Amino acid sequence: MTAVLQAHGLSRHFGALKAIDNVSLALAPDRIHAVIGTNGAGKSTLIHLLSGELAPTSGWISLHGRDITNWSQPRRAQAGIGRSYQRNTIFLPLTVRENCRLAAQARAQRPWRIWESAQACKASQERADDAMERTGLSALADKPAASLSHGQKRQLEVAMCLATSPTVLLLDEPLAGMGAEESERMLELLRRLRKGHAILLVEHDMDAVFAVADDITVMVNGSPIATGLPAEVRNNPDVQEAYLGAAH
Repeated sequence: MTAVLQAHGLSRHFGALKAIDNVSLALAPDRIHAVIGTNGAGKSTLIHLLSGELAPTSGWISLHGRDITNWSQPRRAQAGIGRSYQRNTIFLPLTVRENCRLAAQARAQRPWRIWESAQACKASQERADDAMERTGLSALADKPAASLSHGQKRQLEVAMCLATSPTVLLLDEPLAGMGAEESERMLELLRRLRKGHAILLVEHDMDAVFAVADDITVMVNGSPIATGLPAEVRNNPDVQEAYLGAAH
């Protein structure tokens, strides 16, 4: 299956520290590729490299077969790479709808329409409405983001990604801090989003990872030690020793 987003030999060094060292992976359409590892394994740094927020020391990245290694983060976002963060990056005083509309406008900017109200942009409104519907937030559209529960705020961040019409989703710990009920809602959302997207999921919740991932890469000290189907990774002795533990 042709990869949507691909990285080859990707490295990022901070002096003598090899935060990412020779990582290669491919994100395929309609699949969730989870990246797991202990704190400091390099998972978030990998997302920073793929999204363009950090430049690699070496290696290359391609999107739909086109080399984007030297592209800026805004250019990658315009090309279809959406990402979420470990911490919420939503606009708390604004409503759910306004958050989604702003994200949609960032993808389809119209600087020449300086006299037109942003709310008059029909295309942005439609993308915002679609994102809210897909994430189950339509009923909360007019609620201030500050009034949402933690889980709903995480859903909103995903909705804002969707409002930019991405083909790739880079999700950094979307279940962080959630209770069981909220986690299950997010997992169901990820299952729905699988169709039509190539998804990279960084997550610490192993039960969640094995419940939704099609492929898993395990990282230790900035390097991958195993990549494969969930059953292959679960039964890999190196993975069990380094991360999962004998109970798995």
